[in-house]
Amino acid sequence: MSGTNLLGRRFEEQRPRLLAVAHRMLGSSVEAEDAVQDTWLRLTRADTDAIDNLPGWLTTTVGRVCLDRLRSGNARHEQPAEVTGDETPGGRDPEQEALLAESVGQALEVVLTTLGPTERLVFVLHDMFAVSFEEIAPVVDRSAAAVRQIASRARRRVQSRSADPEVDPARQRRMVEAFLAASREGRFDDLVSLLDPYVVLRGDATAVRMGGAAELRGSSGVADFFNGRAQGAVPAFVDGMPGAVVVLGGRASLALSFTVTDRIIGIEALADPDQLRELDLVVNGGTVR
Repeated sequence: MSGTNLLGRRFEEQRPRLLAVAHRMLGSSVEAEDAVQDTWLRLTRADTDAIDNLPGWLTTTVGRVCLDRLRSGNARHEQPAEVTGDETPGGRDPEQEALLAESVGQALEVVLTTLGPTERLVFVLHDMFAVSFEEIAPVVDRSAAAVRQIASRARRRVQSRSADPEVDPARQRRMVEAFLAASREGRFDDLVSLLDPYVVLRGDATAVRMGGAAELRGSSGVADFFNGRAQGAVPAFVDGMPGAVVVLGGRASLALSFTVTDRIIGIEALADPDQLRELDLVVNGGTVR
């Protein structure tokens, strides 16, 4: 198989994910298809030998394409919420409109009408598709710490206004608590059932020195890592996200934040003292430092 054919096949494997990202960002299947096509064109012009993580590169690239479209005002939903532009001349097809509303859900509508382009991109990539803050930072030309703050602000706004089960913090917290219980009790199959097949676990350098993993992908690998492991972790909110902390001597020594949709799609382990001090950690209604 030629290099071009192989690249095309790998791209097609990622197409459903790329379409999902673009649809969440732009709210239109037609515009999503255009954004994915632009991403393919960028890939054909890129130095593919220098791309270590093709799925990650494609995800952030389609995000950048969507961000450019939103900032330029080309996307339909860039209009104010009270103005409804036509999808096609003569008005929208009511049947298509109903299908669109069903497919994107109330959470997307809230995101589109309340968040600016940068907040929208950060929220979609991180909270819905588990892309790390470090990967998002160069896309929006901000530091990883600044991206984390943008995500927290966007998350609070979406959660405060959306009834969609994917962003219901109570439901997310129940899933995290079930995950922690299964981890403590060594119930491997239950851990796998709570994890998305493509879940990503990332840990900072300090967490790795403590025995954590820099990165693991896939439900089996992440479940195996946590199986019987979370003995000292207690449920918490980490920057407004459902998570857990390990407290030693009255101070947080490790924080786990979880990205949850229908299942857990991302887990981030932070143990660097400086980063921990910047986090908003809440356990049983009280703040932990």
